[in-house]
Amino acid sequence: MHFHDRADAGRQLGRRLAGLGLASPVVLGLPRGGVAVAEEVARALGAPLDIWVSRKLGAPMQPELGVGAVAEGGIVDLDHELVATLGLTQDEIDWRVRREAEEVARRVQHLRGGRPPPQLSGKTAIVIDDGVATGGTARAALRGVRARGPGRLLLAVPIAARQALSSLAPEADEIVCLEAPDDLWAVGAWYDEFDPVSDARVAQILERAAGREAVGRQVIVAADGVTLEGRLDVPSGARGVVIFAHGSGSSRFSPRNRLVAAALAEGGLGTLLFDLLSADEERRDALTGELRFDIGFLARRLSAVEAWLERDESVGGLPFAYFGSSTGAAAALVAAADRPGRIGAVVSRGGRVDLAERALPGVGVPALFIVGSLDEELLARNREAAGLMRAPVELRVVRGASHLFEEPGALEEVAKIAAEWLARRLIALRPEPPGVHA
Repeated sequence: MHFHDRADAGRQLGRRLAGLGLASPVVLGLPRGGVAVAEEVARALGAPLDIWVSRKLGAPMQPELGVGAVAEGGIVDLDHELVATLGLTQDEIDWRVRREAEEVARRVQHLRGGRPPPQLSGKTAIVIDDGVATGGTARAALRGVRARGPGRLLLAVPIAARQALSSLAPEADEIVCLEAPDDLWAVGAWYDEFDPVSDARVAQILERAAGREAVGRQVIVAADGVTLEGRLDVPSGARGVVIFAHGSGSSRFSPRNRLVAAALAEGGLGTLLFDLLSADEERRDALTGELRFDIGFLARRLSAVEAWLERDESVGGLPFAYFGSSTGAAAALVAAADRPGRIGAVVSRGGRVDLAERALPGVGVPALFIVGSLDEELLARNREAAGLMRAPVELRVVRGASHLFEEPGALEEVAKIAAEWLARRLIALRPEPPGVHA
């Protein structure tokens, strides 16, 4: 496995982590390269992003050879066997530790800008780096993070030497690694692009993450007699709000929907990602599968959530759209037909729109169907469904993509198509500010 760049590695790692159902995740990137990977992981998980600074202790005349590491929190980890082999004195070790500890403190102050370290008590802390060769800096970081009392501690990396992972196993509750060769050679050899990451770029990544946290909040939606968990993000000057209806067996943590939501946010659109089913319903549906294909039930639940959002002061009368995937797309079309005038557009990503067959002629808003070219059966079903629509419908085919758009760049293409299409549709529906007249 090779990665195009750190962002690509982060997206792939984020998809793997999103499937674990992690509770209250906090993502901690190791500066500098690990932060570029961690940004995409945090985006996929909808989790806060911060840093944890760890520095290698280089050997004399061989600074690339690590004899240990220093991490924030006063953690010092030494490879005593290597120290003895090189014949380093205690004075030499102490001097290197002091020097790197000063650099750790400087970086913490510079990159975190005086903010306190993140609160990790009872949370799932995920330490991210762009790769692990020997494990020294990762070990020191894990020990520093462990001292902050997280409920669970994970190390997640795209690439690592198998031997290094074995040595790190006692330091983490779980390790997630996409590729662990016996012969790593060099971390950069596993990337097509592995340019150095500057402090300025790290600061920009943290600022972007802080901005996302500032406009977003976790919400509890009271709908249809149950409570549903979700996340609402409404950036300043938003053109509209897109309500996501995930597919069968999925959740608000779906990395695919989160990637699309991030693209919509960059295009000036608000998003609401939530679970269509309550926790009890999820447990029942996991055994029977009866609710995920009950399109009428899902559509009523979606309409109830939309009605709840309409009462939320943060949306300020903005127009709404639905973004559905799999069976959620059928539910979105049925809900749009049932509530004419409030929903401005519907997007389907790999959706079972054929399951909304009876409602399709009654949908009165524009729709966009996005399907992978390799998903031939679904493509045929989407074409048939489009033929039943009276409202304008556009079918976009992503070449070389399968049902879940897992191929490199496929999901990014979906996000781009959806963001541009929705921006055009919703900007025309945005209410004019008071006092503005044509």
